[in-house]
Amino acid sequence: MSRSNQHQSGNEKPNDQRSTPLETFHQREANQLSQQDAIRSYFLRAIQRKVKGFPRPQLDLSATSFAKVADSAFGHPLHPPFDPYASGLHFLLASYLVPYVGHTGYVGTIPKLQGATSRRLVAGLLGVESGQDAVIRALISEHSRTKVPPYGITVAEFTNRFLALRDKLGQASLKDEGLVVPSSLGAEGRSKGNVLVGDVDSVAYDRTPEEILRIVYGGGNEHVPGGFYPKGANGRIARSHLQAS
Repeated sequence: MSRSNQHQSGNEKPNDQRSTPLETFHQREANQLSQQDAIRSYFLRAIQRKVKGFPRPQLDLSATSFAKVADSAFGHPLHPPFDPYASGLHFLLASYLVPYVGHTGYVGTIPKLQGATSRRLVAGLLGVESGQDAVIRALISEHSRTKVPPYGITVAEFTNRFLALRDKLGQASLKDEGLVVPSSLGAEGRSKGNVLVGDVDSVAYDRTPEEILRIVYGGGNEHVPGGFYPKGANGRIARSHLQAS
């Protein structure tokens, strides 16, 4: 991945992506996930051309952006600032932040869509996003007791802080779960391991568009852009909230 802040065909490339050292297995999985995202990006771009859609918004994937999220999750600045590109473990933790948010967003979106084509599209995206989240959680689970250098904080604690932040920003009920939960909250009320997240009936949680915007903007306000979307997200719902601010 290369550092870039350029415009192309009306779409803005992610800002400040950098390569990161990954263990062989993690590198293979990361490459596959990134290729799936690239294919999905081109697919969505083709659909946008057909239905006169909107350009891809500016994304901020800089180390500084992730560091701000980590600081918010812990309630104080980490020293040194969290850098997702510093190691494979750091990269996995950063990867944990995003796919599950998209996963819950797709679940919440499907019932509101009109037309079989739109529902089929989002259902397909949900399938891939769910798989990505499961792979990332499975990889992280292997290191749940590992202390993240140089902070001396376990991977499990990092993920718990991240999920608590997402729930806090979303301002709805509990829609996130850690890698380890009381057995009463696990699958069928029997398992403490929690690679796949679901409610008491093992059904995926959902989030509204407003909840998603509050989380990805990083400030808990769908009217104020920031976080991973410094200029705000595009689309009718997102732009309507920006115009109302």
